[in-house]
Amino acid sequence: MLKRKKIKPITLGDVTIIDDGKLRKAITAASLGNAMEWFDFGVYGFVAYALGKVFFPGADPSVQMIAALATFSVPFLIRPLGGLFFGMLGDKYGRQKILAITIVIMSISTFCIGLIPSYATIGIWAPILLLLCKMAQGFSVGGEYTGASIFVAEYSPDRKRGFMGSWLDFGSIAGFVLGAGVVVLISTIVGEENFP
Repeated sequence: MLKRKKIKPITLGDVTIIDDGKLRKAITAASLGNAMEWFDFGVYGFVAYALGKVFFPGADPSVQMIAALATFSVPFLIRPLGGLFFGMLGDKYGRQKILAITIVIMSISTFCIGLIPSYATIGIWAPILLLLCKMAQGFSVGGEYTGASIFVAEYSPDRKRGFMGSWLDFGSIAGFVLGAGVVVLISTIVGEENFP
């Protein structure tokens, strides 16, 4: 004779109630954070040749490009550390607060990159400041993407978790395309000969 397994009854603690308004806000905020992150990467990647001239002017053009792309790669190398650091903070203090902090750090470092004078103005400090800003950016992005992924997963209903999480990638692609579009628009307006 087969024995029936005892099925544990469902309790109130087993049920997660999802507020659609909070879910929409969480997904929108996470997607916008990713869009902002990838907007910067898109712009930087498409103007790397110009940034090489501005921050590494004494080098051969190919070395300028390699140096600019090497600086571009730094945030990707720092990301895992940011993910670990901000992931632990998110567990301890709450994802929403930490996600907001990472977006602020990312925004400030991106803004500071725009304020860095050229090599001709401040010498070797220009590429050093660029590298430091890119490191801060990568560190915060590691926390932002990790936190946003978990944040969306925690707010999403079980049967829609994958779909809701896919909006993060949509934000990434949208930001990258928007960054490319801004570069094309500016280069078209000012003309190729005036674009560095």
